[in-house]
Amino acid sequence: MLDVAALFASDYATSRQRFREAASALGLALEAYSIGKRGPDGNDLTIEVAMTPGIDAEHTLVISSGLHGVEGFLGAAVQLGLLRAWYANDASLPRVRCVLLHALNPFGFAWRRRVNEMNVDLNRNLLQDGESFRGSPSGYSALDGLLNPRQAPSRWEPVTLKFLLAIARHGMPALKQSIASGQYDYPQGLFYGGDSPSRTNEILSMHFDRWLAGSRRVVHIDLHTGLGAWATCKLLIDYPLSKSHRQRLSRWFGPDTFECTHTPVVAYRTRGSFGQWCAARNRSRDYLYAAAEFGTCNPLRVLAGLRAENQAHHWGLADSASSERAKQQLVALFCPRAESWRIQVLEQGMRLVHNAIDALLEPSQLTN
Repeated sequence: MLDVAALFASDYATSRQRFREAASALGLALEAYSIGKRGPDGNDLTIEVAMTPGIDAEHTLVISSGLHGVEGFLGAAVQLGLLRAWYANDASLPRVRCVLLHALNPFGFAWRRRVNEMNVDLNRNLLQDGESFRGSPSGYSALDGLLNPRQAPSRWEPVTLKFLLAIARHGMPALKQSIASGQYDYPQGLFYGGDSPSRTNEILSMHFDRWLAGSRRVVHIDLHTGLGAWATCKLLIDYPLSKSHRQRLSRWFGPDTFECTHTPVVAYRTRGSFGQWCAARNRSRDYLYAAAEFGTCNPLRVLAGLRAENQAHHWGLADSASSERAKQQLVALFCPRAESWRIQVLEQGMRLVHNAIDALLEPSQLTN
């Protein structure tokens, strides 16, 4: 049985300490990279990296968490569960090289935001060479007043009704386009991709190739929450998949477990995502990235929570009851307290990783 209380930390500082201790107990190589900001406890905020030492790096598993700050509660719990399971099994590490990236957005994790200190959605900040930090979806300006009201949140605002009216007026595809694509013109708005590379972007660009040195085949699971039905898991891929990769995903995880958003039938395209960045950077490798999304609540409820927290952050009083309530609600939306949810997603997350390890050990049969 999983010890849920011991795996789900109450805050970033506790999560980081548990991660460090579990990785050290296994003899993993540890690295820490400061983002130059402080957490609520006044301590430096860092991205932690743990790597299995002395293992052939030809086959590598990457497990990343917390790119969307507050979503790190679940991602870090899965990472900690794996580390402790490996230790309990007489410190028996997988036969593939493992790279664990803990809290890629430590500011958001620590301060209970989905974005970083500059209000940047880091999963829209990883633009490729030649792309500009400019522009917004064509429908975003029309929805800006709804998504980003310039006032403190109110408990009595009929926000769900407003969303439903917007869907009726603009259509769900237009709303998805504005939300999912990323925008670069409204710094205080939702889904802002920034005006320059973030500190996380810089750290990844500087060290990613070294972490994967010698790797020929890589499976990368990036852990997220907040999208999908309650306690379900879906693998999302937003870059072109080869026929071989599709076949292997079906065989490894099941034919209904993944969804490729990079198809002609999808009504929107994202910019600056981690998956696209990894795919572009690793063309010479057999590299398979997937965002593992663990579902929580109704999407309109999640959007309302993001909206309220953003309002409270920019237009409310930092120490007010409404701001604290918005942050607590955001955590609950992305990491529900229900023990049944936590057990289910932990089991799914760890099983996903074990399947990925088995997959990496298969003989390579990559064809385009």
